[in-house]
Amino acid sequence: MKLQTNHLWVAAAFFTFSCTSEMEENLPDPEDQVMETLYPPIETNPANTGYAPAFTGQTRANSVKTVTPVKTEVISSALTAPWGITSMPDGRLLITQKAGTMRIVSSAGTVGAAITGIPSVNSNGQGGLLGLCLDPQFGSNKMIYWVFSENVTGGTVTAVAKGKLSASETAIENPTVIYRANPSASAGNLHYGGRILFDSTGNLLVSTGERSDISTRPLAQSVSAAIGKIIRITKDGQPAAGNPTFAGSGSLPELYSIGHRNPQGMAIHPTTGELWQSEHGPRGGDEINKVTAGANYGWPTITYGIEYDGGTIGSGIQQQAGMQQPVYYWDPVISPSGMTFYRGNLIPEWQNNLFVAALSGKHIVRLVIKDNKIYGEERLLATEDQRFRDVTQGIDGSLYAITDGGRLYKISKQ
Repeated sequence: MKLQTNHLWVAAAFFTFSCTSEMEENLPDPEDQVMETLYPPIETNPANTGYAPAFTGQTRANSVKTVTPVKTEVISSALTAPWGITSMPDGRLLITQKAGTMRIVSSAGTVGAAITGIPSVNSNGQGGLLGLCLDPQFGSNKMIYWVFSENVTGGTVTAVAKGKLSASETAIENPTVIYRANPSASAGNLHYGGRILFDSTGNLLVSTGERSDISTRPLAQSVSAAIGKIIRITKDGQPAAGNPTFAGSGSLPELYSIGHRNPQGMAIHPTTGELWQSEHGPRGGDEINKVTAGANYGWPTITYGIEYDGGTIGSGIQQQAGMQQPVYYWDPVISPSGMTFYRGNLIPEWQNNLFVAALSGKHIVRLVIKDNKIYGEERLLATEDQRFRDVTQGIDGSLYAITDGGRLYKISKQ
């Protein structure tokens, strides 16, 4: 196995399942931390649009630089199109592969055999076996939850399933599809969304894409459709108690927020407990949102992006009453995917920073957040030439990141 070591300047760590919102005790108060030195914005390429941000710092924030020496290693190159990663209680990693398999990988990078028993997925286009998370009581019940693109009559849907990891860790027992993002299937194979995590109440939050087609795009604004949404459901796939009520005919009780394009990242803030989300824009307009229950995030009515052919989307507006602004956006795009908040004491300067895997950007973004705004941005592993798909934190305080090319990176303190 080939190892690569790069010395970056980076910082902080602790472990929680990537799908739970458990918080570490005795974490330092973010307000007590010394603020980062700011440098000119790291993004210098021309924007795809001439759109102006709604407020200072909403895009092209000043850059920051980690000062703690960090070691980067490729601990495995044996994965095949990995999509989701989460840490197990014993320090190993559970990883989904797009074609429809799961693998357990040791912290040293040893890849286990494919886990059997997973329902068939449609892996065409952007489909496949997508995000996953562990039950908060995984240590005792061994339950796993995942998102996948399911073949149904008329096309595919974003679906959620659960199953128990066998005692031998070689199979999923009693796999059950608990939720489908209806009302109808799409013949396309794009924009499934696909992240899943547990909130502090023990319910599941799931992101769904609006399936990309011009005909399905407006359904992101429809309260009677589950695509282009974040939904909140129980472990059995039923609408969770306490969900917001959206006005409109046929409003679905599982909806948590609406107006999303293709949300491929979600994470719970370690101290506030708030949900943050990353979302693919079109040409320009990738977003980071702080998600509030019952809110509308605008797609496709408002956006900081344009069509791939250069045309405007809708009326070409970026603000509208009743629709939320992104906390941050990128133009040109970086294609943000999975993300995690860093919590812990190993690299204190990373405390509560948001790390986002970037696909077309080919790096991992570090975002420093202050007062719910992006204070600074750093780009890590930018010389690796890899499409980063997801990132999580291990129980050893290291970050672990997967790439479309099959690599598993470990980022730790030198």
